[in-house]
Order: sequence, then structure tokens, then C-alpha cells
Amino acid sequence: MGLSDRILFEDNHLLILNKLAGELVQGDHTKDKPLLEMARDYIKERYNKPGNVFCGLVHRLDRPTSGIVVFAKTSKALTRMNKIFEQREVSKVYYAVVQNKPANSEERLVHYLRKDAQKNKSFVRPESDKSAKKADLLFRLKAASQKYFLLEVELYTGRHHQIRAQLSAIGSPIKGDLKYGFARSNHDASISLHAGRISFKHPVGDEIITIKAANPGEDAIWRIFNPKILE
Repeated sequence: MGLSDRILFEDNHLLILNKLAGELVQGDHTKDKPLLEMARDYIKERYNKPGNVFCGLVHRLDRPTSGIVVFAKTSKALTRMNKIFEQREVSKVYYAVVQNKPANSEERLVHYLRKDAQKNKSFVRPESDKSAKKADLLFRLKAASQKYFLLEVELYTGRHHQIRAQLSAIGSPIKGDLKYGFARSNHDASISLHAGRISFKHPVGDEIITIKAANPGEDAIWRIFNPKILE
């Protein structure tokens, strides 16, 4: 699936893409080409722009996660989008596939997480741990298949691996997420976590932008659950 097939929204100020699981959003030590570079190449070619092309990254997703990523095509839009995200004037909804059904069909989870940079993992800690940060989310049971359950997750904080760590803490690790306790990996090394909906006020104007995105991957589980994501 080419990049142009995964454009969810584009105007003069924003480019919103549907990231594949396994894609880097921003460059790292692997030297694999990141989505940010692909977006710049697309803008350069699509609009026949000479020289360096501006494309600013507004937020990130973990490499094994799929879904909505917002880029800014102008510095004005980037500054304003950064402010929107910093002030949490944005609604973000993720979809997680788990094998173990949570005890409740809807629940607000509050934990305290400490990030271990060496292990690239977050651990649930007592509230008294001063190095731990509050993590707050709400999940709802959205759908079920024969073996798996689709959870709709709304984030109230943005901690490192927050959804992965918190769902693992209640005994419902995400499908394919070996790091947080799932028994086996997905065939494509993804985890079944998808950023499926985002809503915010357009950085240049008063329009409320709401984007929904199906999972673009080939895992059969998403063919079952994608219609529920797009409802």
C-alpha cells in the first residue's frame, strides 16, 4: 500500500497519514526510512517543490503500532498544533485487541508508571513512588470475535507505553505484545494497537477536524474489527 493510498486528510496546512505497523515515524539508529521522510518526499513530488520541503512532526506512534499520524505542512500550523497537543485540546482514541476479556466492559484505569529507558518499558509502581507518573485512560469493550476482544481506549494522559502497560496490569495484554506479557508475537512483529480516531480544532480556522482510520495492515483480526472502528 503506497503512501498516497494512506492519506486521511490533506490541505494547505496539514497532512494526516495512516501509519503501517512496523514503520518508523521518525529516524533512529536503524537508518530505516521513516514516515516523516516519506511525507516530505510526497509533498516535494506532488507539488513539484524545489529544494528542502517543510514537513513538521506533530506527534509520534510506537513502531509496532499503526494508525493516525499528524504532520504540519507549514511552520505556522506546526506551532499551533504543538500548542493544541501540549494543552490536551485533542481527543485521541485507540483500538486494542486483547485475548483476555477485562472484568468490566467499561472502566477508567489509573496507574502510576515508571519508565525504564534501558529496557524501553514502563512499569506500574505504587503512587508513593516519586519517579512514577500518573497514567489515566478509559476503555470500553467495543466488539468480540471467537477468540479476541476489541477495546476502545480514550487517553487522558500521554505516558510512555501507557495503553500497553495499563492493559497488561489488569491481565489483558495486547495481542502480539511480548514485552507486556502476551504469549506469542504477531506474524508481522506488530502489536494489535491502532490509533483509530482523532479530533481537534484546525490550527488555521475554527473547523473541528475528526478523522477515523481503519487498520491498514493485513492481519485477519483487523478485517473483523475494522467495521467497528469506522462506526
